[in-house]
Amino acid sequence: MLTTLRVKNLALVESVRVDFQPGLNVITGETGAGKSILVGALNLLLGDRADRDLIRAGEDACGAEAAFRLADTSAVDEILESFGLDPCEDGQLIVRRIVRASGASQATLNDSPVTLQVLKRIGELLVDMHGPHDHQSLLHPEFQTDLLDAFGHSWDLRAAYEEAHARLQGLEERVREMERDGATAEQIDLLTYRIKEIEQAAPVEGEEAKVVEEHQLLGNAQRVLELGGTAVNAMLEGEGAAFDALAAAQKALDELARLTPRAVEWKQEAGSLAGRLQELATDLRRFLDAIEADPGRLTWLDERIATYQRLKRKYAPTVPELLEILEQSRRRLRDLQTRGEQLVALGQEIAQAREIRDRQGAELRARRREHAGRLAQAVTRELRALGFAHGAFSVEVREGEPTLSGMDEVDFGFAPNAGEPMRPLRAIASSGEISRVMLASKAVLAAHDRIPVMVFDEIDANVGGEMGSAVGHKLAEVAQRHQVLCITHLPQVAVCGNTHLAVSKSVREGRTVTDVRALDARERVEEVARMLGGRDLTSVTLRHAREMLESAGKSGR
Repeated sequence: MLTTLRVKNLALVESVRVDFQPGLNVITGETGAGKSILVGALNLLLGDRADRDLIRAGEDACGAEAAFRLADTSAVDEILESFGLDPCEDGQLIVRRIVRASGASQATLNDSPVTLQVLKRIGELLVDMHGPHDHQSLLHPEFQTDLLDAFGHSWDLRAAYEEAHARLQGLEERVREMERDGATAEQIDLLTYRIKEIEQAAPVEGEEAKVVEEHQLLGNAQRVLELGGTAVNAMLEGEGAAFDALAAAQKALDELARLTPRAVEWKQEAGSLAGRLQELATDLRRFLDAIEADPGRLTWLDERIATYQRLKRKYAPTVPELLEILEQSRRRLRDLQTRGEQLVALGQEIAQAREIRDRQGAELRARRREHAGRLAQAVTRELRALGFAHGAFSVEVREGEPTLSGMDEVDFGFAPNAGEPMRPLRAIASSGEISRVMLASKAVLAAHDRIPVMVFDEIDANVGGEMGSAVGHKLAEVAQRHQVLCITHLPQVAVCGNTHLAVSKSVREGRTVTDVRALDARERVEEVARMLGGRDLTSVTLRHAREMLESAGKSGR
């Protein structure tokens, strides 16, 4: 349930805190007092787009915060964990949203930053919001289909159908792409030439650097041999070579070692240096011996470097990218050359996919037809409790063109009075009738729905008198399974609430502000009396208000 809602600097609200209770929470107040601001704050917390015009004049940001206490957090925790967030602790979920004048928006769940996408997904599990114009959605075939599937718990079959339908659409789009991108002789010739050119060049990753290094070496072979020979002579082979000097040093240290033990270590170090010097000179000589100032080799290196430069200018700046282009070209050529065979194979896949889609659609239709009559009977019962003593409701499922939601056309029918024929719900002109049909549908789904909080903003629009009492009692009935928040102008609905919240506005320090407070028993009688007769309370309206509360079982004494 929603336990607390805090709102700050939103429209007329400077700062309010509203504590909600289980059951039916009714919210009343004069027109323009700011009741809709509470719904607006909830919508922000449920992921709606923010409007900077909502920010209270003179402030640079507005915000809202809601605290939920959940009996079962498994569905919410699954979404939180899928986005790398910690699960709820002790059933507690805190949702916050800040909207700044700059246009920036910040949202958090239990103090962890989240995107509006996450906020919306979580919000869909927490609150079912019904605004003053939402009853019109009941006239849309898509909504009617969703309502029937929710009643029949058909989401598993629908998900299987949607997957099969999406796969079939993907295959059909692939065929359309291939038909639009038909193979031409020019394309095939271009790819064939590109592949041949690259394959004949046979580029190898890492080879280019080695070729450049060898080219530089052979291009300066004479100077390399001169410098290398000088180094070898200085180390090993020339007059006064370092190796000879180290040999003389070793001989002297050998004699010195007979006179002092410390010279043994020096002699060993000199021997080690002589050995390393000899190895170095040998390696250098071997390197010099391998150098051949071969004009043919140098020419080949020139050509190889030119080949790499040409390919890189023409196709890609690096050899790995060049090799990737070669592989892509091979795949593309194979694709073009085997276009006919691929289309035949795709045709077979499409036939199989269509068969699976049609089978899933038929199973979904059977489930819908199985529950259509039950939904019609259930809504009819609710409508009779809402004043349509002889009213009837129908749900028709006809075969239709395949869409993402199925292969059916779902159509709700309604006959409000005895002797009248059943007509499509969309043909009903009275918004009061449509509102009651929506409430009846919500009441039916309440037994099937796990969403803990239901919000009705003026569900009683265009309803009054005895029908208002019926609406109030029906909301109270729904509130036995869900926490219900109801904004109402009807005293007949207000008296059915377990908790009564009043919204009012006043002027403080030259600014209009909105306040929300929970009413005690005396204040509640006065608020119902105001709803009955206006601001001027009389003994008659007060007595009538008290009688209505007592009749509803919400005594105002």
